[in-house]
Amino acid sequence: FVILRLLGVLAGVLAKATDGRMPADQETIRYTGFHGIDPQGEFYLMREVLGGGSGGRYYADGADVVHIVPDSKNLPVEFTETRFPLLVERLALATDSGGAGKRRGGLGYLKEFRALGDGYFLAVADRSILSCWGLKGGRAGAPFRVTVDPGGPRERVLPGLVDDEPIPAGTLVRVETTGGGGWGDPLEREPPLVLLDVAQGKVSARAARDAYGVAVVAGEDGEPGHDAAATAALRTRLRAERGPLAFFDRGPGYRQLAGRDHAEVDVIEPAAPPPAERRKA
Repeated sequence: FVILRLLGVLAGVLAKATDGRMPADQETIRYTGFHGIDPQGEFYLMREVLGGGSGGRYYADGADVVHIVPDSKNLPVEFTETRFPLLVERLALATDSGGAGKRRGGLGYLKEFRALGDGYFLAVADRSILSCWGLKGGRAGAPFRVTVDPGGPRERVLPGLVDDEPIPAGTLVRVETTGGGGWGDPLEREPPLVLLDVAQGKVSARAARDAYGVAVVAGEDGEPGHDAAATAALRTRLRAERGPLAFFDRGPGYRQLAGRDHAEVDVIEPAAPPPAERRKA
């Protein structure tokens, strides 16, 4: 954890020195797992290292579900289900986990397990509070999150470090890994790229509207389209409401720990004018 965090610190220093021509922050490392006694009366331990998203770059989006630890790919569903009393009900990219930006952060995993017997859950994870920072106006990515019984009467979110968390038989456990930080102003992302993200399930229609200022409508072919006039008006309103952009955006977890939105090194930049105004200037 420390070495990978130091790489993030170095990247931040270089970003300051190069006026942001560095990638935004990326995932570090975590592993999760289950243990208990299987139907044959034997102890079992399932552990898995899941990747997360890399940071957006000034020239490209971040990569999805990058595994930075060698030989640590996610366990195949068939392997998990034949070796352990677990059912993998879902494995997907975590929608909206990548930080919004002109160049979006890479997405993390979403993986759901159903416990087929009483057992215990464990996690050793970084980035459960502090998100991967966004850069040059980009937003922070979503943090690591484990939800037990999501949407149910016993729903609870676990901390990043947990061991021997009781998981009764039949309980669903949802694991969502870290998304990379976004790079650049999200309101400058080209609408066709936002629509492609929506069509691929990487960005929700709600995030397209609230974070990117794109008014998504249903196209004649069933694919997402956008209302150009409504998008222009929405982006103008969002620019006026949000105020100045931060050079580093650390996400809501920073306020939870520090009691403020930004650190002293997070230089606040003037909000960029709309493209039409820049052309006039």
